[in-house]
Amino acid sequence: MRAKEHGFRQPAEWSRHTAVWTAWPHLADEWAEGLDGPRASLAQMITAIVDRGPSGPRGERVELLCASAALEADARAHLGAAAGGVRFHRAHYGDVWLRDTGPIFVTRGHERAAACFHWNGWGGKYLMPGDASVSTWVAGAAGVPAWDQGFVLEGGAVEVDGEGTVMTTKQCLLGGARNPGVDQAAATKLLEDALGADHVIWLDRGLENDHTDGHIDTLARFVAPGVAVAMAPTGDDPNREALDGIIADLRAAKDARGRALEVVTVPSPGLVQDATGAIMPASYMNFYIGNSTVVVPTYRAASDDAAVAAIAALFPDRRTVGVDCYPILVGGGGFHCTTQQEPAP
Repeated sequence: MRAKEHGFRQPAEWSRHTAVWTAWPHLADEWAEGLDGPRASLAQMITAIVDRGPSGPRGERVELLCASAALEADARAHLGAAAGGVRFHRAHYGDVWLRDTGPIFVTRGHERAAACFHWNGWGGKYLMPGDASVSTWVAGAAGVPAWDQGFVLEGGAVEVDGEGTVMTTKQCLLGGARNPGVDQAAATKLLEDALGADHVIWLDRGLENDHTDGHIDTLARFVAPGVAVAMAPTGDDPNREALDGIIADLRAAKDARGRALEVVTVPSPGLVQDATGAIMPASYMNFYIGNSTVVVPTYRAASDDAAVAAIAALFPDRRTVGVDCYPILVGGGGFHCTTQQEPAP
């Protein structure tokens, strides 16, 4: 089934959530600097999302996949009191990247369904056991119907405003590795039908050394209807040309309602390298918008504080927390990449 033909639509991320789905890191081969760092960072992200107050959690429930009893015990030890806002699931999955492997939830009034896409390991680059079945498993655990969409898509490749507009990139969806032979017109229709959208904004390309081939959630995000945020390059940013192009393209774009976008910029992290000196695709755009808290990834960079403050100004009705994301980035992604929100009915 397709969302659009039945009046369903993917809500904006700032809409109310019932929960958020994520998973506990466990594949040692996927983490070049070990599992301790990413587990500590993910625990901080979960703690911020749960937002435990004196009378209990104030944010949203976290649905955490754990591949074994030992991993659940490890997660509980890392989370401490925040574990009270977490529901643990024993499941078979590759690793933490639920934004991409999980379903995209769509709604129609109080009804919900899960748009489930085919999986080929980010264009055949990283095939991990269990990832191809995670989306339907999550749909079943959430108690919603799973709708097979018949084509390859990762959730981090699309960004919606909840009013019919989708943003994505040509580099990711038109490169041929995911859906060979699908051109821009055909891809536009696939996205609109699957997500209940009316208009697609196509940006060009992503960050250097981005394993995802230009996922939009590292480049630009909607923060309100008609308002998008992107990064302005700072210092010796290796992505200066790409970031300048994104800002220009956004300023020339219109949304599904015909509005010219208001484009807000925050500073980029600049040059961020791993232990070998390789450039990493660090991005402040990989923030997660929870019910009470916006979690912003930081990278031990000079612009961390300024970026967190700039994003906080965009969400005055939520608290904004910067959390060290460098250990997650070593594995190829950020906090948004590890999460998939389940909208409230």
